Order: sequence, then C-alpha cells, then structure tokens
Amino acid sequence: MNVVNVLLILPAAGFLAVLLLPRSRPDAAKIAALAVSLAVFLLSLSIAAPVHGDGAELKFVTDVQWIASPDIRYHVGVDGLSVWLVILTALLTPICVLISWRYIERRVKEFYAFLLLLEVGLIGVFVAWDLFLFYVFWELSLVPMYFLIGIWGHERRIYAAVKFFLFTMAGSVLMLAAIIYLYLRAGTFDYVVLQEQMASGQLMLTTGEQLLLFLAFFLAFAIKVPLFPLHTWLPDAHVEAPSAGSVMLASVMLKMGTYGLLRFCLPMFPNAARQCAPWIIVLAIIGIIYGALVSLVQPNMKKLVAYSSVSHLGFVVLGIFTFNEIALDGAVYQMLNHGISTGALFMLVGFLYERRHSLEIADYGGVATPAPNLAAAFLITTLASIGLPLLNNFVGEFLVLQGAALVNFRWAVFAAIGVILSACYMLWMYQRAFFGETPEEVRSHVYDLRAREWAAILPLIALMLWMGIGTGAFLPPIQALNRTVLEQTKSNAEFLVKETPPRPPLRTENGAGAGRGLLNAR
Repeated sequence: MNVVNVLLILPAAGFLAVLLLPRSRPDAAKIAALAVSLAVFLLSLSIAAPVHGDGAELKFVTDVQWIASPDIRYHVGVDGLSVWLVILTALLTPICVLISWRYIERRVKEFYAFLLLLEVGLIGVFVAWDLFLFYVFWELSLVPMYFLIGIWGHERRIYAAVKFFLFTMAGSVLMLAAIIYLYLRAGTFDYVVLQEQMASGQLMLTTGEQLLLFLAFFLAFAIKVPLFPLHTWLPDAHVEAPSAGSVMLASVMLKMGTYGLLRFCLPMFPNAARQCAPWIIVLAIIGIIYGALVSLVQPNMKKLVAYSSVSHLGFVVLGIFTFNEIALDGAVYQMLNHGISTGALFMLVGFLYERRHSLEIADYGGVATPAPNLAAAFLITTLASIGLPLLNNFVGEFLVLQGAALVNFRWAVFAAIGVILSACYMLWMYQRAFFGETPEEVRSHVYDLRAREWAAILPLIALMLWMGIGTGAFLPPIQALNRTVLEQTKSNAEFLVKETPPRPPLRTENGAGAGRGLLNAR
C-alpha cells in the first residue's frame, strides 16, 4: 500500500482503537497512542529519500475517484514542500504523547484519541491535492484542537477555544466559496488539473476574478498564520491550551497557513499575489516588530512565546511575497525551524508549569540552581529561537533577510529589528526565570528533567543543531520545489488574466496582441 495512505489510515485507526478502550484503563490509552504515533513517525521517514532526489516531482501519488458527482477525488502525494511538514507532524505527535503522560489525569483516552485525530487532519492537509479533500482535512484539524483547548485547557479555556474556532471558520468559509467557484469554472477540484488548465489557457480568469479568489484563499491562510492584525486569537489559544496543544498549534497548525500561501495562492493567482505583495509585506514587517515589542512586556511565559510566533512567522510571509528564490527557500526552512524551536519552548514552559503551576515569570527565579539540566535545555532552545549562528533559526532568518535585501533593502532593515528585539525579550525572560536568588517555592517544587522529559526534548535539541549545521540534508527538495513555484508565478501570468472588456489588438515588436504585450511589459 502507498506509504502516504498508511500515514493517514494508521493514526485514524489508532483514534478509533483508543476510543474503544475502557475508560478504566488510562495507561492502555497512553501506550496505544504512543505506539501508533511512533509507528507513524518511523514510517514517515521512508518518504524523505525519494522526495530528496527531486522535490519538484510529486511522489507516492494515489488518485482515485471519491465522489462521482460532484467530481471529488482522493488525490494525495508529497513533494519538496510537504515532505518535511509531514515528517515534522509525525515527529511531534509521539513527543506530545510523552509530555502529556503525567499531566493529563481526566478523560485520558479522549485526550489521546483527539491527539491522533489531529495528526490525521494535519498530515491530510499537507498531502491533499484535491481542493475539496484539502478543505475536508483543513476543517477536520479544527475539531480535535477545539476540544484539546476547551476540555483540557486552563481557566479561560472555553473562551479561547470558541475564539480560535470562530476566527478560523470565518476564513474557511471564504476559502470554500472560492473553491466552489473554481469548480464551477473548471469542472474539477483536482489541483493538478486546475494548474494544467490555467497554464494552457483553458481556464482564464479576469483580473477581478483572480484578485477576489486570491483574497478569499489569502484571508483563510492569513488567519491561520496568523498575520497581523488577524493574530488576536493566538495568544489566548496558547495560554489556555495544554502543553501538547500549544506544541502542535505552534509547530504544525500555524504552518497550514504559510503552506497554503505557497501551495495555492502563488501558483494559482500569480498576478494577484504580485499585485497584493507590497501591502502584505508591510503587514508582515509590522507583525515582526509588533510581535517582538509586545513580547518584551509580557509577564506570562506562554503569552511571550505566543507573540514571538507572530514575529517569527512574519519572516515566513515576508520571504514568500518577495518572490525571490533565496528568500523563498529561507521562508520554507523557517517554517520548519519555527516548528522545532518554538515547539521546544512551549514544551519546556509546560515542564515548568507542571512543577510550579504558574506561567508568570515573576513566580520563578533561580531555576538553574535546582534544575541545571532543564536550564541548559531551555538556554539552547532560547539561543536557537533568537537565531544564534550554528543553530537552526539563524539559517532561515538569514536567507529571508538576504533575499529581501536583494529585492528591497529597506524591508530587510525593518525585519532585522525583529531579530534584535527577539534577543532582548528571550534573554530577558531567561535571566528573570533561571538566574538570581531561588525562592523557597521554586526550590521545593522545581526539579530537574526526568527520563521521559529527556526523551521528549533531546530529539528537538538535536534537530536544532543538525538543521543549523547540516542544511544540505534539508534544503535540496525545498529549493527544487521553490524554483518550480517561481517559474509558475512568471509563466502563468500570461495565461491567467484576460482583459475585460476586450481591447482592440495593438501590434507589438513580435507581432503579439496587446494583452500579452502588456503582461510581458509588467
């Protein structure tokens, strides 16, 4: 059986199996969830090598009819953009099982069942090549995250869960309308067929149509990123979510938005994307600086890390809409880097919360004395998050800044302010929490990392180092895919727009019509 199909079927079967376990056997639910998620991760590693050879080619494809009318297909596969996101999802799920082992004490089997269902939805988003199937997985991923926050979150969990759901649904409805419109025009939901029709001129969109469709998709993805000023749901969701929910939300769910921008918005609507790029880049830079400044004044550790995500993902959006290959490579690499480093930060903050039962920085101090290993792991993760050379975030941020500088040097200057501010707020938080005099409450409650916690954090620390030093193991498929995307945004520009109303043909140097001549001039 196709590996990608197994990656979807196995956690779905695990979800049902865990639900069927008796509630009186919580340990069985934990063991089953860990076994299934580890099996999915080990299996996901097998997709890396084939895609590494040619990231632009779609691999492990299954394309069969799902529903006859309307024509909806089960079309899945992976390429250089989706392969690492699938592996990242598969890696973090067993880690989330481990960090929840002692923290989750009520409705245990339901918690781990929802964690596996979330894995199904997230992997499905990254492998779906039918727009309707993509939308199904997109909405499926909302349901388990809503319950993870709403049932196992903190005091204001219901408010945070409803806000998260409503924000995301508002954008999703517009995306669904755009998907249906494309189907009515093209007669298919299949993304590959849509691309072929657009490239050949069989499907032609007016300038207005392309702009409206782009904005419908863009809004759904921008809310998920989240791009300033659509970010207000994120801090509440992170603060109220359990540690596993925060890790999956920051590390993978937010990447659904940036993935959608790169997968759908740029190739399908290149002219609209280029037309809107200036104001999107302004919003991205505002988000970079705003997220960093707000992080500077946060008294709550989770909220600080949440606002840092707004800042870091602004780099990704900036890199995508520069339409520069170097910046685009950095944007995709930064998606992965953020998933590793920020996921580790939320995990370590969760470890502190389990010990001290507080997220306020003021309730800590001198943690390095009773917990030196925890302090060391937190320091490495902090340095990775602020972009220290030889650690992963440095590579992504450097490539984005370099590519942005080649297009518009001022963009790079303003974005670099966010890098400086990130060092300020992260190191200041670390100093207040881990150094200084150790209060009695910290000394008596905070203990060092246990074996289970080491097992959860060590793979992420190893990846921070590996991705910072051995970028050649990760970048080739990304670069191949990005070259294809950039080529599509250039070549499709001639075919995707038709002038309305039609103008009288004018002669150009090569004898082509006015429409093509004007587009080439652009």
